[in-house]
Amino acid sequence: MKMSVDTLKKLGQKKYRSEYGCFIAEGEHLVQELIAAAVHKPALLASQLYCTADYHGPKGALQCHELSSAQMAKVCETKTPQGIFAVVPIDALLKNASPIAMERVFYLYEVQDPGNLGTILRSLAWFGASRCLLSPASVDPFNAKVVRASMGAIFHVPIETEVTLQELRERYSRLASLDMHGTPVADPSFAGFDAYVFGNEARGLPEGLHTSVFSIRGSGAIESLNLATVVNICAYELAR
Repeated sequence: MKMSVDTLKKLGQKKYRSEYGCFIAEGEHLVQELIAAAVHKPALLASQLYCTADYHGPKGALQCHELSSAQMAKVCETKTPQGIFAVVPIDALLKNASPIAMERVFYLYEVQDPGNLGTILRSLAWFGASRCLLSPASVDPFNAKVVRASMGAIFHVPIETEVTLQELRERYSRLASLDMHGTPVADPSFAGFDAYVFGNEARGLPEGLHTSVFSIRGSGAIESLNLATVVNICAYELAR
C-alpha cells in the first residue's frame, strides 16, 4: 500500500518507525543490497520502492511507486537523492531464523553513535556467521544514519534489540569482554566464548558483569580505540 509523502517523511523519527513498523533505506546501493538479501529472506519482498520517473536502475521483484523529484527531496535526508528508496518492514529483519552453526554473537551495551553501529554491522556482514544483539537504550538500528553507514549490511546481519544483560546471561553462559588489562585477543582461548560483550562508547560496561577479559595490545600512545575499531579487530581475530 502506497504511503503518503507526509507519512514517509515521518519515518525519519523513531516513534513513527515503531508505529508504522518500517524504515527507509535510501539510495541505489541500499536497494540493491535489499534485493540481494531478499533471495534468502523472503519476508523482505514485502518492502516497497519509491522512485522518480527518470530512475532506471534495478528494482527486482519489489513493488514500485512513483514520486516527483520534489517529493523525493522532501522525504530523503541526503542532499542529492539518487531517485530511489525502499520502505522496509522492520519485522522482516527482527524475526530472524534460529542461530546457525558456529555463529558468533556480538552484544553491544548502550551503543550510542549511529556511525559506529553501522560500521560494526558492515564488518560483521563481511566476516559472516555473526549476530548483533543490542541492549535497551542503544541507538535505533533503523536510524537513517545507521542504515547508510551499514552500506546494506543491515539486511544481512541478524539483529536483536532490547536484549537486557539478564537475558544475555540466561542465554549465554560464557561471556568475554574487552579491557585495557586482559589476555591478548590473539590468544587461542579468545575463540571459545558464547558471546562477546562491548560497552558504551563513553562509559563502557556496568560494574558487576562477570566476563573473561581480553585486550587489544597497542603502543600506549593514546588512551583508547574507537568502539567500531575494537569490534572489527575482534571479528577479524575470531574469523582468523
